[in-house]
Amino acid sequence: MKTVTAGPHMAQKPDVSRNAGLRPPAPPTTVAALVLVFLVGLGIWSLVDLRINIATLLDSYGNAIGFLRRIWPLEFPPLSDVVRQVGMTLSVVLLATLLSVLLSIPLAVAAAANTKRTEVGRMCARAGIVVARVVPDVVMAIVFVRFFGLGVLPGVLAMGLHSVGMIGKLYADALEQIDPGPREALRAAGASRAQQLWTGVFPLVLPAFVAVGLHRFDINLRISAILGFVGVAGIGMEMSEAFARLNFALGVAWALILLTLCVLVEWISATLRRALLRDTTREGARPKALSARIPRGDSAAVGTSRSSRGLPSVSPPWSARRVRRYLYGGLSVAAVLWALVGSGVLDSQARGGIAGLLTTLGHFWPPGAAGAMDELMEALRLTIQIGCAATLIGAMLAIPAGSLAARNVAPSRRVYLLFRGAILMIRAMPELVLAIVLVVIVGLGPVAGTLALAIGATGLLGKLVADSLEEVDPGPGEALRATGASRLQVYVAATLPQALGAVVGDTLYQLDVNIRAATLLGIVGGGGVGFFLLQSTRTREYEVVTLIMLMTFAVVLVLELTAMWLRRLLR
Repeated sequence: MKTVTAGPHMAQKPDVSRNAGLRPPAPPTTVAALVLVFLVGLGIWSLVDLRINIATLLDSYGNAIGFLRRIWPLEFPPLSDVVRQVGMTLSVVLLATLLSVLLSIPLAVAAAANTKRTEVGRMCARAGIVVARVVPDVVMAIVFVRFFGLGVLPGVLAMGLHSVGMIGKLYADALEQIDPGPREALRAAGASRAQQLWTGVFPLVLPAFVAVGLHRFDINLRISAILGFVGVAGIGMEMSEAFARLNFALGVAWALILLTLCVLVEWISATLRRALLRDTTREGARPKALSARIPRGDSAAVGTSRSSRGLPSVSPPWSARRVRRYLYGGLSVAAVLWALVGSGVLDSQARGGIAGLLTTLGHFWPPGAAGAMDELMEALRLTIQIGCAATLIGAMLAIPAGSLAARNVAPSRRVYLLFRGAILMIRAMPELVLAIVLVVIVGLGPVAGTLALAIGATGLLGKLVADSLEEVDPGPGEALRATGASRLQVYVAATLPQALGAVVGDTLYQLDVNIRAATLLGIVGGGGVGFFLLQSTRTREYEVVTLIMLMTFAVVLVLELTAMWLRRLLR
């Protein structure tokens, strides 16, 4: 009988940690899970403390019936007023988006790791983008209205400068993701830095730049509504004046006009973005400009001729795509000229020049509470609760809705189109309009603001969840499906786990958005610190405006750092 002796290798315990299925969670992942549980608990506590429940909604049934009686029949304004205000609103949004794009491009070039000049310049550019993002556009509008008076220019400047925070960041991210090959080839050929950027970088990111600009145009259209409450011309101001006169039939009519405009612009923008990204995918990573300038063996696709100096000149053929591109460019230039002339923005005049601007800014410093520090802290707590509760409700609705709106999860194309359409409609509704309607129905206070933000979060977060699910690797799901797994089993075991990190990141982003928006919805009675923001503006206590802005900035900064830390752990 053979005796087996226990060697050192047999004395070792089995290393279960090498088995991925039995590996215990790493400490950082455990901490991240605890933080997420804390945030969910914060949302539940906010819901309970704000008394947002079925009983509250049922108690508002009588108010809803009364509201419908007060607004019906709707009092639509004359067609000439509608055309004028729609044109004014689109002009403000177009000029603001154009201003933000023009400011964001050099900032993004300086902030991107692969196009920066120096590390110090990169940090300064990043800081400028963050500052533009954290200063609320409504606060900027208050400053510019004080300086330029009521009109178009305050809205253009406020939305344009605030949009730099988003567009600059996304442009910098797009620059860092390009293929470095074309630029390195140009550098090896002796091209200058400007030539490298113009020929080897910008053509690669142009579709992404345009798509981001169109997306920001949609956002600015919604923002223009709330800026009307602080003196920016357009549909928002007409709506504000109608509600101030308690003419709800006219106010809701203007709200419906704005909603229709948002739906149309959202549909056109989404169509253009899909076309741009589809063209990019078809053309691959090779830059269009390089395709036009560097002759290759396939000269049949590129027209060649001789210049006056005898050198070969290269020009792309006049294809349908090239004609369409020039047509879009011509229409864009015409639209900008129409907005500049028709809106009257060029007629705006500053009060007192540079000295007047410095005097205006002097009213906002130093920050002060005007003896209401306790009330401001209580309002800030309420604002945070509104943001947390709205994000929790929105996530509970958006995750199932977004899953059914994902092409690779929906059980049929009909279900996919149904939920995609529903999300599109919800996204098109400005939170301000929802907040005004809900304030009338459920009364002033945080319940209206929370419900308005929750509905808006369902639209935005639902779209982000759907996009994240569609981007997962189909391999694990196909493997499970080959073993006979059902559609639900594939979703739970393969699709959702791959997208879980992105879904958590999207939810944290939504929480950031909701806390910022909760600050603004207080202006129309949605509860929170926004009420004090509006009151301090009306009473010209501008030091309180600065204090509220700093308090909100501190909350958002803590949330931003927490979200960055969690995303890094969950990556």
